[in-house]
Order: sequence, then C-alpha cells, then structure tokens
Amino acid sequence: MTQGLEQLANRLEGRFYYNDTAEHRALLRAYATDASVYQELPLAVAIPRHEADLKVLIGFAATYGITLIPRTAGTSLAGQVVGHGIVVDVSKHFNEILEVNTEEQWVRVQPGVIRDDLNAYLRPYGLMFGPETSTASRAMIGGMVGNNSCGLHSVVWGDTRSHLLEATVLLDDGSEVVFGALDEAALFNKLTLPTREGDIYRRMNDLLADPQNREAIKKGYPKPTLTRRNTGYALDMMLDTDQPFNFCRLLAGSEGTLGILTEAKLNLLPLPPAEVGLLCIHCDTLIESMHANVVALRHHPEASELVDRYIMNFTKGHPTYQYNRFFIEGDPAALLMVEFRSDTVDEVQRKANALKAELVAERLGYAHPLITGPETNLVWDVRKAGLGLIRNLPGDTQPVNLIEDCAVPPEDLPAYIEDLQGILSRHELDASYYAHAGAGEIHVEPLINLKTDEGKRAFRSVLADTAQLVKKYKGSLSGEHGDGRLRGEFIGAVLGEKVYTLLREVKAIFDPQRVFNANKIVDTPPMDKFLRYEQDTSKVKIDTVFDFRKQESILRLSEKCSGSGDCRKTHVTGGTMCPSYMATREEKDTTRARANLLRQYLTASSKTNRFDHPEIKEVMDLCLSCKACKTECPSGVDVTKMKAEFLQHYYDANGTPFRAWVIANFTKSQRLAAYVPGLYNWIIKNSVVSPWIKRILGFATDRSLPAVGRTTLRKWIRHQQRGQGQPANGRMVYLFCDEFTEYNDVGIGQTAYRLLTALGYQIRLTKHLESGRTYLSKGLVRKAKAIANANVRCLKDVITADTPLIGIEPSAILTFRDEYPDLVDEQLLGDAGKLAKNTLLIDEFLAQEMEAGHINPTWFSDTPRKIKLHGHCYQKAFHLVDYTSKILAFPKGHEVTVIPSGCCGMAGSFGYEKEHYAVSMNVGELVLLPTVRDTPEDVWIAAPGTSCRHQIKDGADRRAYHPIEILWQALETPAITRPTVKKRRVRFFYVV
Repeated sequence: MTQGLEQLANRLEGRFYYNDTAEHRALLRAYATDASVYQELPLAVAIPRHEADLKVLIGFAATYGITLIPRTAGTSLAGQVVGHGIVVDVSKHFNEILEVNTEEQWVRVQPGVIRDDLNAYLRPYGLMFGPETSTASRAMIGGMVGNNSCGLHSVVWGDTRSHLLEATVLLDDGSEVVFGALDEAALFNKLTLPTREGDIYRRMNDLLADPQNREAIKKGYPKPTLTRRNTGYALDMMLDTDQPFNFCRLLAGSEGTLGILTEAKLNLLPLPPAEVGLLCIHCDTLIESMHANVVALRHHPEASELVDRYIMNFTKGHPTYQYNRFFIEGDPAALLMVEFRSDTVDEVQRKANALKAELVAERLGYAHPLITGPETNLVWDVRKAGLGLIRNLPGDTQPVNLIEDCAVPPEDLPAYIEDLQGILSRHELDASYYAHAGAGEIHVEPLINLKTDEGKRAFRSVLADTAQLVKKYKGSLSGEHGDGRLRGEFIGAVLGEKVYTLLREVKAIFDPQRVFNANKIVDTPPMDKFLRYEQDTSKVKIDTVFDFRKQESILRLSEKCSGSGDCRKTHVTGGTMCPSYMATREEKDTTRARANLLRQYLTASSKTNRFDHPEIKEVMDLCLSCKACKTECPSGVDVTKMKAEFLQHYYDANGTPFRAWVIANFTKSQRLAAYVPGLYNWIIKNSVVSPWIKRILGFATDRSLPAVGRTTLRKWIRHQQRGQGQPANGRMVYLFCDEFTEYNDVGIGQTAYRLLTALGYQIRLTKHLESGRTYLSKGLVRKAKAIANANVRCLKDVITADTPLIGIEPSAILTFRDEYPDLVDEQLLGDAGKLAKNTLLIDEFLAQEMEAGHINPTWFSDTPRKIKLHGHCYQKAFHLVDYTSKILAFPKGHEVTVIPSGCCGMAGSFGYEKEHYAVSMNVGELVLLPTVRDTPEDVWIAAPGTSCRHQIKDGADRRAYHPIEILWQALETPAITRPTVKKRRVRFFYVV
C-alpha cells in the first residue's frame, strides 16, 4: 500500500500527504477530526489541482479498494468528512466562479467557492445565492450540496436542493456526467445510453417505477409540510412528477457518497429589500417561544430563529459578544428573533407591529423590542455563534451534536419539544436549544460527558429514543447537517427498513465499488464507535508556565474547539483570524487544526513531556500569534497563548534554536547598537554586509532591517525634562518606554512626548524592563515570566486609575493587559490584574480624554486631510481600533477610513524569517498592500504598529505614520496657548 501511495503522489500535480514524515503525519491528524465527535486517521490527504488529479484518485481508489472522502470546509457535524480513506480536499484549488448569467439568474461555480464570497461577487449584479448557513463565511458550495444546507432564511430563500440546477459529477469509473432537468424525451435518451451514466439512469428508473418502492417511500418519508428533510437519499423528491426529472435532487444531501462534484450551476435570487427589522420576542419558557413561533409564521416572516438562555449567558463577559447584548431585556428563558424585510422602514415596522399585537393578545412574550438597520447584524451574530459559544462550558460535561438536526413540521414543534424535554429529563440531562424554529428544526444539544462509560451509554440512548419521537411526528432525523456516521444507524428506524434497503440499493447503483465516502448514510459503523475519547482524560495533568486556570487547563482550552471553522473564512468576509490560512488555504494552517492536533497529543502522548512532538511544531509553524482567535473564535480558543507554551516545552526537550534566541534577545542587541547608531545603521543598510548578516540569522534577504535612533527615547525625554520642564498642574501619566520605541521608533516616541506635553499632561518615567514581547513571540515564556514579575513589582505602587500607564506600541503595552495576568507568580496575580486595568494604549487614552472634554478640538487645525487606517492585530483583538479612528477624526478637517484588512503579515519576527517571508507577503497582499498602493499620495496612511509600518514600507514602498504623528501635525504650530483648567488642564506655552 505504501508503494501504491508513493506512486499516486508522483502522478498528482496537487499536494499529497501520507504517513511518511512528521509533516505528513501532522497534516493527517489535522484532518482526522471535524466538528463531530468522531476521529479516525485517514490514510492520506490529497489536494488536487484539477479534474485530471481527481480522475487519477478515482482510478487508484477503485484499484486498491480505498474510499475517497470529498471535503471542502469540513464544518459538517455528523462525521461526513472523516474516515479511513483518502481525504480529497477541493477547497484550495476548486474555488473559481466560472460564469454568471444575469438574465436567467444563475451562476456556475466550482465546489470550493465559499457562500459569502460568492455573494460578495454577485452583489454588484443585484443577485445572491439564497441558502445561508450560520457558517456561510466559510461553508463552500460543495459541502452545501452534500448536506443540502438551508440556513437562517430557508423559510423564504429555500434549501440548496431547490437551487441546484445542474451538477457536473465524476462517477466511480472516472467518467464525467452532467445532471440536470430532463423532459421525457431527454430522459428517454439517457435511458438508452450504453455507458455507465445510462446504466445508472436505467437502474434508478426501475427502482423509482416499482409500485411497492413508491408506496414505501411515500409512507416512510417526512410530512410534505416539512421543508427540512435530509434523512437518507431524497427518494421522495425524485417521485415529484410536478417537476422535470433531475438527479440533482438526489445529489443534494448525498454527502459525497454518489460521486465527486466538480461544478454546480445554481439558481440565484434578487437581493432582498434593503430595510430590515428583527422583532425579538422575550419569553419566560422555551415552550412559550415555540407557540410564539407558530403565531409568527402566520405573518410570513423572512426568518424565525431561537436562542435560549443557555447560549445568551455565554455572551456575558465574552470579549466580542458582550457588545451584542444591547437588545436583551431582563433574563428571558428564550428569545425568538423574527425578521421582516421591506423597501421602507415604515412597512417593516407595520409588519412587526401586527405580529406584536397578536402576540400580546395571546399573552406570548413579556418584551418585544424591534431592532432595525445595521444593528440587526449584531443580533444575528449571537444566533450564528451559538455552536461556538456553548463550547465555553467548564468541565467535561459538554453539549454534544447528536439530535441537533432533527426536524418536525413547525406546527408540531411545541408538542415535539415538550416530548423531547421529557426524554432528556428521564436521562437526567440538560440541553441547549437554538436555531431554526421557523423551519421546524431546533438545534437541541444535550449536555453529556463523553469521557465516561455512563455518558457514552446516554449518548446512544438519547439518539435511539429521539429517533422514535421523530418517527411519531413524521419528521426528519436530519434537517440540514446530514446523517453521516452519526445518525446513519437509525435511518431505518425512522424511514422503515424497506426504505433503508432502497437507500443501500441507491448507493450500489451509483457506487458499487464504494469509491466515494463509504460508510456514510448507509452501512455506517455504530454511532458510539470511533469517539474522540476512548478513555477518561480528566486526570491528565500538565504543568505549564502560563496560568491556564481560567480555561481549567491547556488541554481544556484546546478541547474547546467546536470545529465550526470560523478560522477558515477568507479576507473577502473580513476579520483577522486566521491570516496564514487566508494565505495558504490549507487546513493544517487553521486555528482548528492547531487546537485539535495539540489536544490529541496532550491527550494520548506517552512521553513525559507531552509537547515534545515535531507534528505539533509543524502545524504551529505558520501561526502568526495575531491573537485574533482569542476573540474572533466563538469558543475563545487562544492558539497564540498555547503556541508560546508549547514552544517553551519543545525547546526544553530539543534546545532553543539560535535564531529564536537572537530574536528573543532583540532588546539587548538594540541596546548595544544604540551606543554606535551610525555604525550599526550603516552595517544593516550596506548592500554587501547586510545580506550576509541576514543569511547567518536565517532572515529573508529581501526584508529590510530596523534601524536604531541617534539616541534612546529615555535619554531624550530626560534631556527634555531637564531643559524645559512640564505643565505644573497637568494630569500625570506614566509613559512606558517599550523596547521598540526606545531604540527603533525613537522619533515616534519623541512626538508622543511632545503631543502629550502640549496637551497639558505631565509625563513621568519610572524604571521598568522591556515588555517581554520578543520572548513570548519565540516561546521563551519563563524569561517573559521573570520580566512580567519584575515589571509588576516595579509599577504596582505607582500605576492607578489617576496615574495610568500609557504605551505607544500595541504589541508591547497590551502585554500588560493580555499575558501578564496569566503569567506572573501567584502572589502577584492581584497586582497584575490592577495594573492591566490601568494600562492604556496611547490612542485609547487620548480618545477617552477627548470624549471627557479634556482635549479641545479647537486646538487642532481644520485643514482637510484624508487618512486611511490599518489597525494592529492586537488592537483588533481587544476592540481598540475604534479609539484610533476617533482620535484621528478629532480634528475637524480629518476624514478617516479604516482599511478592511486583517493581519499585515509581518507579525513581529515572522515576516523576517526566510521560510516565512513568502507567506508574510501573501498575507499582506490579501488586502493591505494593494489598498496602500492604490491610495493617492495625498492620503495619509496610519498604522499604530511598528511591524505594520515596516510591512507597508517593504511591501508598498510607502511611509505609514503612527496616529500620534498625524495628530501632532494637526496641532496649531509653532505656538500653542492653552487655557488654565483645574486638575486636568493647565496654562501652557510650547514652542516647537
């Protein structure tokens, strides 16, 4: 087999991984788990470039009896894209939008096109692809076809099946067919073909024409009023004589078990009306919200979605979603979010008021606020984040994907949920409830500890009992997530054994050799086999340098990954997580892969040092430590923190690499360089010497090195304070002379000092060490811990709310906010927490002072100036970019636009390292660098981060300014007179 895999690798143009190196093993393990509880290591992963590669793979699979597992985003919840076969990842190269027909309103795409990216492309045409899953920012068309995805607005926009017009598919013999609508003559022609395609049409025609089969299908499948129906293959849809015969209806929901999709022709819808409103119905009980949903559907809304108290509670204090709670009144047990759209706000309000009046008359809901406009997106974000948010529950008892996809007709939903609550009560289980009430599908996730034998028994029993309940209401075991390996075992119990026999026959007709995704839907292994945990891991103890008690442990933090794939969105959607994936489009470079791989080794490693595995190092290699996952991931899976911890232990076992040691000690080298700045700057710029130094250090030769200033910031400030003094009564602040501004960006530090002084603030310096950022970035966490301890001891008695610590460089000053409270010794935790609360980025401090009225806009020139702002990753993680935007827009003549960029790609030392240089530049080229190049010269580029400014300089040959420099330029110079103001402002005269 190994020889066969080697030969296969040589025949493919795309990438191919199998178990022969640490890198390959890392990739295989990264693909070994999806959002389901299942885990089974694949034989190999193929990333094909084109159809020729796919045909080679199909031939190989048929020859060796191996199954191919088609995969796009891998966000499925029922184990569809895991298994012991070859994972065929089409997400990287099969991502082209091939053709748009605006007159007939259809688009032709490859399976790796992301739903939201497609709609961004279609927006200028006034069109969109309707089905909208909560994962739409990363869900791909191939996966949406496989699962027959529906989404929030399916009550009006429909499911994927209803919009799949044609599908180009490779069959098990490698032949290509196009499935589409056929009239009687065209169908007859298909039946006469002497080909594999003709054989499929003939045998399926015989199956569907048999009266006994038709009767079994009509009897076993869900009620016609249920639109969410994705159990088994859609044989009931194939009996619909009101529509032309079309195998696309069977292909949708088939989970890649019948063939490999290479192109899809999709029906499009006009863009919805511009005005939108969400009536948020606050209910005291879950069942009350189900009855409210029945009433809401009589008013023909665009959507009716549920969020329960369990999910809402996880938004409290969440770094991102706490800002989305503005519409919640009191403490509802359930919220029903009912959307109306129209061309006018008045019409939206009329529709909402009509529903509200009926709800009040029937005493349903105690509050009914109407949210309109852009704020509705914040409300929907809470609903969409449900899957990730509920993974923040402490302990081993966690919500499980099990019965979350069961659906019944909406009118039966109140009774069904009441019966289901009875089942869970008998098993003594709690559950979360959320999602698609309007379509009759509530995502119910029981809380079960799958690490125990008792939990595993409950896992099976709950699904068995629920299957009978679904049958009682003639519902669907799966609405849109699919049967996969999770629910496949119980399809016969719901649809009837006769129908299950027909499903197996369908699989045999299309794929007799089981080439495509075997053991999904039919012939699945028992649902309680191949679980993520074969043993209880609660007793696994791992000593760490960081304090992980807030997350219970580093293992618990890695386990929080729900697999929802938020880290797989692209730059088109926006956000920062995950920059390396945005550049490479490979699963191993996602936050999800890193968390899952770390979890696996921390759980199963037999080594004393569980971190000592090159496979972990491989998947961590392209993590830029941007911190986006800390807040953009709904579960808060902080890979930046885990990567630093991992590297420390890996170096303990294998030694610290020379380059890592040099970068970590960057401050020491710059301190020495500052003694001879002229010589140092000549050396790093010399065309002969500089490349030689870069090669020795392992740096990219195309990357420029940072120069040092003629003096240090501390020396300059002390000289200034001796010669000119400061405002006598101004508010006192402590300036943190970070390691980058102290030596490299001295001019920016000088400008910050001038600006603060001119605005009437007293600036104090105190002894402190560097921030420790360089040590953290290279994984020397123990050294960073010593620095953190020293700085907290130094600053704890002088930094208060009245005398805050102000920093210029985001990556340095925010270390006090992020890492220090989890890094210092036990006895300093309280002091570190207080210090963190009183540490501010200079942008943040000035914005607060401006808002409080302590800085007057008349002090600044009103000269017109356009500014484009790129925020630092850490600012984005802490929601601080708005502060920078506010201070830049404070002068009346300033017009500020925030560049919709993620990470710049530099990420400290990452962009210097020769093996990372290409990825660094590719990240920058996603949004930032092209935007800067296209910006006219008279528009100023602002970037608070030193790395960001460096990347802009190297990548776009353009100077970017720190926001403080732009504010300083806007001050009325050369002379500024300040009025006398008690406490916070003083009369001050300053001459530049």
